[in-house]
Amino acid sequence: MKSTSIRQHMPMFLLLVITNVFVGSMVGLERTILPIMAEEDFGLASASAALSFIISFGFSKAIVNLLAGGLSDRFGRKRLLVTGWLFGLAVPILVIAADAWWMIVGANVLLGINQGLAWSMTVNMKIDLASPNERGTAVGLNEFAGYSGLAITAAASGYLASSYSVRPEPFYLGIAIAVTGLILSLFVKESGERHPVKASRSLWSVFKETTYQSKYLSSLSMAGLATNLKDGMAWGLFPLYFAAAGLSMERIGILIALYPAAWGLFQLFTGTLSDKIGRKWLIVGGMWTQSAALFLIIAVHEYELWIAGVVLLGTGTAMVYPVLQAALSDVVRVDWRASSMGVYRFWRDSGYAFGALFAGFFADALNMTWAIGLVALLPFLAGMNVLVNAKKLSRGTDR
Repeated sequence: MKSTSIRQHMPMFLLLVITNVFVGSMVGLERTILPIMAEEDFGLASASAALSFIISFGFSKAIVNLLAGGLSDRFGRKRLLVTGWLFGLAVPILVIAADAWWMIVGANVLLGINQGLAWSMTVNMKIDLASPNERGTAVGLNEFAGYSGLAITAAASGYLASSYSVRPEPFYLGIAIAVTGLILSLFVKESGERHPVKASRSLWSVFKETTYQSKYLSSLSMAGLATNLKDGMAWGLFPLYFAAAGLSMERIGILIALYPAAWGLFQLFTGTLSDKIGRKWLIVGGMWTQSAALFLIIAVHEYELWIAGVVLLGTGTAMVYPVLQAALSDVVRVDWRASSMGVYRFWRDSGYAFGALFAGFFADALNMTWAIGLVALLPFLAGMNVLVNAKKLSRGTDR
């Protein structure tokens, strides 16, 4: 399908938006309750052990992201989208049945594959359908949908856990989400052209270009990594941090949900805004806002101020998340764009795993407050890197 404009392909574009609500919901199912389940159901006292499910999720998603772009160029976007949902179906079933922590870790390997395939395909398909000056809008709508779904299920799972138990009731919802996402994906039409012959550039060549040969692309990749490293820490430590402060499961669920809710909501505006005013200062400002929000969260000790902190954290993340992907799309040729996006998403989503490793180590060696504070330095440094090295960041229309 030839890429023209969102308006021309509006029915399919909206179907992809709705589909990504369910993709994000699969992750939201775990955000509130899995770190607490590690302690209460499986007796894991070590933060590093409790956060191991995020490590398995992050690395599996990162590796699938790396391969997904090239595979989608060869076999088509829709086929990979449907395959991603087949992996996703097994996740809530495994969590319900788990009688050992390794089964939870294994379920999150499958969740990483689900997200790497399904989320990657929804964003690539929207970019296929958008014109160059609509890419920020397209990615913003995709991320808004996914993180809205994440926020809704994070709140819903917290409510179900407080009303019933952490298992199995919240994960019945997960089965319904996965079945619905699979059905919706069957109605999606292919958006990209297949390239069954050898691509113009090898994956290794694209990997080097996106990772370190181009300072521009490298700074985007490292900003993505720092953003999700922060999120991997927040996923693992925030429920434990707020529980240690004496908050109820319901209030923890609200805080955990407000962060991705702000993240999702403001992406409705930040992607489109970057199409109009440029990418660079949204990225730099967003990285520094994330850093400031984390320092605020550990500096205060009141529920209402924590609400302000998590909303600020989500806002900073929204300022960079769609804009980084749009910025990459601005300069990468169409015949290796999906592969370069896959490399970027490899580094970005490996941040989940590195964040869990980093946070778990320092939470065990020092404490959770120190772990959060040390992580807060990384988005600030990544913002400085973009400021110095991404000098040609501009609007998509300025290609």
